[in-house]
Amino acid sequence: MLKSLLGAAIGGSLLFAAAPAFAQMQCSRADLQKIVDDYITAQTVGNVSKLPLGEWVQYTEQMDPSASMSTGMISKPEKVDFHRSLLDTTSCQTFTEAVITDPAHPYVLGTALQARGGSVHAIDTLVTDKDDWLFNAANTLKYSKAENWGEIPEADRDTRDTIIAAANAYLDSFNDKKVVVPWGSPCARLEGGLYTGKGAPGVATPQDTCDVGVPSDTKLVDRRYIVDEPHGAVAVLLTFGKSELPDAHIFRIEKGKIRYVHTITVCKTFNCGFKVPPQLAQEAAAK
Repeated sequence: MLKSLLGAAIGGSLLFAAAPAFAQMQCSRADLQKIVDDYITAQTVGNVSKLPLGEWVQYTEQMDPSASMSTGMISKPEKVDFHRSLLDTTSCQTFTEAVITDPAHPYVLGTALQARGGSVHAIDTLVTDKDDWLFNAANTLKYSKAENWGEIPEADRDTRDTIIAAANAYLDSFNDKKVVVPWGSPCARLEGGLYTGKGAPGVATPQDTCDVGVPSDTKLVDRRYIVDEPHGAVAVLLTFGKSELPDAHIFRIEKGKIRYVHTITVCKTFNCGFKVPPQLAQEAAAK
């Protein structure tokens, strides 16, 4: 029976227990880290069975529940050049930002896993590549790897509510400019391959700010939070704007202030219909 259910899970998407059940459980960081490690192995070899799958697994890709594990991104062997993961021991979820710089087909992935009893019961993956918002995997690798998302001393950690509130203020400001956003100074934003930091990778300057180029009249809804308090981090999976683009915003919060913001946005048209900034266009032409 288990074998047949596992086979069905790999072949497509299956329903799983309602989300509130996850909120009632807690997981250890060690257990969640093991699941993340297994996910990286599964993606590297293109074999989802490397993950400890539950009997019932829901798989979505680009927020599409009709996606199949047997043909989706998780089935493609890819060398992951860099990854950073958030571990949420309260909701038993993880989020992994993974960078693949293979010249044949680079990607940046954002993958959320839901766990229960040491098994994975839901996999939600955002897959971005050359057609997506400001995409540049090499730049993502360069800038993300240089940033400090290390563990924060316990006495200096923000609460879960503070971390979520800071992220929500930023996201709410897209639709309401009266919202007070707790900008950090410095603050750097990484959108696809475009970086607002002015210095060398990993080197902060007084001019580094995230309060640039934030759109107006844009609603970011259907938010789901994966919070890692020891690292002051939260990943927010959401739908972006009137086009309802699949999106993830990942934040680093320090003493209630936003230090880093990363975005992973799946476009329906090339670069979501916007002109590629000259900086990225020049870098792409140089390759």
